[in-house]
Amino acid sequence: MKRVDWIVIGACILFFLPFFISKDIYSFYSDFNTNHGMVTSFIKFAILATFGEAIGLRIRTGNYNHKGFGLIPRAIVWGVLGLTIKLAFVVFAVGTPAFLSYLGLKEAATAMQGSISILQIFVAFSISATMNIIYAPLMMTFHKITDTHIINNGGTLSGFFTPIKFGEIITNLNWKVQWNFVFKKTIPFFWIPAHTITFLLPAEFQVLFAAILGIVLGVLLAVASQMGTKQ
Repeated sequence: MKRVDWIVIGACILFFLPFFISKDIYSFYSDFNTNHGMVTSFIKFAILATFGEAIGLRIRTGNYNHKGFGLIPRAIVWGVLGLTIKLAFVVFAVGTPAFLSYLGLKEAATAMQGSISILQIFVAFSISATMNIIYAPLMMTFHKITDTHIINNGGTLSGFFTPIKFGEIITNLNWKVQWNFVFKKTIPFFWIPAHTITFLLPAEFQVLFAAILGIVLGVLLAVASQMGTKQ
């Protein structure tokens, strides 16, 4: 490990430590997250998912950042995606149990409120599956498009705010990697099980778990990006 790795590890410990040792800080964060969920989702994903991409870059190149990587533009994209992720969590957490009730499983609407049971696990899995099958591919493809746009413009902030050539970029995406790795492997084998656990956790732990998944998400999509450059 390099010196910079120890610095990053130390910074991470200092960042998370106050939430574990100070009830006041965690209480403030919890209350703020409850009252301003969209704001905290933007901040959380802007910081943590971008950090995940930086870790992915470190794994590939030995550096957490380099010219053309576009750390700030990536943070902006992840912040916006964080808003849509929060939206998806709310919509599918309410909509999927309602749909299960419509299909005849009347207990589904209240299953997440009781103690853990087979029914609760099934409903959590259903929420995760519908969210990741319907929403995740769109989000991941949009991320890939913006990632390509950032790279094509040298990672600069001014370049990021130029019009995105959606048609050109989406036509030239490496759909083999996007389908075989991002969709076919990460969604069923990681994201659906991971988010099933998320929906089973108490509300106060979902925040921490979602933060960790934000880092993992950044790493996985960064690895997929690297795979695409090798094809």
